[in-house]
Amino acid sequence: MNTVSDSLTGENSAAWQVPSFDALLWLGKKYPACVIIPVINEGERIRSLLVRMRAENIAACADIIIVDGGSTDGSLAEGFLREHDVRGLLLKTAPGKLSAQLRCAYAFALKHGYEHILTIDGNDKDDPEAIPRFIDALKGGIDFVQASRFLAGGIAENTPKSRDFAIRLIHAPMLSLFSGFSWTDTTQGFRGYSRRLLLDPKIAIFRDVFMSYELLVYLSYRAPKLGYRCIELPTTRRYPKGEVPTKISAVKGNVAVLKMLFKACLGAYNA
Repeated sequence: MNTVSDSLTGENSAAWQVPSFDALLWLGKKYPACVIIPVINEGERIRSLLVRMRAENIAACADIIIVDGGSTDGSLAEGFLREHDVRGLLLKTAPGKLSAQLRCAYAFALKHGYEHILTIDGNDKDDPEAIPRFIDALKGGIDFVQASRFLAGGIAENTPKSRDFAIRLIHAPMLSLFSGFSWTDTTQGFRGYSRRLLLDPKIAIFRDVFMSYELLVYLSYRAPKLGYRCIELPTTRRYPKGEVPTKISAVKGNVAVLKMLFKACLGAYNA
């Protein structure tokens, strides 16, 4: 078991609440940037994403780290991961969903000294060709880079109509109003953060209140409010035809996401 908060020094980590996890694979840090991929039973989707990332030579500019929520589908065989440039595989062993996984991975990345920390969903909907542009923006002093399929140059393909409606008319407008930054695409996890943003005690990401999808909406609200430099970059997000690959259920899950949105905008998650 990794005791990340005990191992990190000089970063006020003693009070961090980090779910327990195991590092099943760790080949060491090569670059200042890493790409974190949260997964759970993504099957061929995560394998397809890694193939695409290899084709884009992402491993030449960032370390690839997968954080698994407890997959049982055999998609994360170590041999395949090594062949596709994955340098780290973390397994969350505590309860919690996406935000718990991300806290594990962010703590691990910060412990190992990464300056630029990106995330991309493991369901193969996002085009990884944009990753070098995210890294360049972070190197240039941006603190928060958000992917947007809705900006000029972006592509939104097969987006479910209900989701498109919710993002454009509810989620993004609310976060824009309450955060003070004009967001266009706020629900997806293709993002990049600076080290200083993730370590800011006024943001305090290492809290057990972040268990499901709270952390995504909270950071979109809180970072602009605290004056961090935020941008969106145009990207491509393609949904496959037919069944939508998502962990958010159509009714209960979407209602929960909207509740998190309102709580974040009203400051309920503020440190």
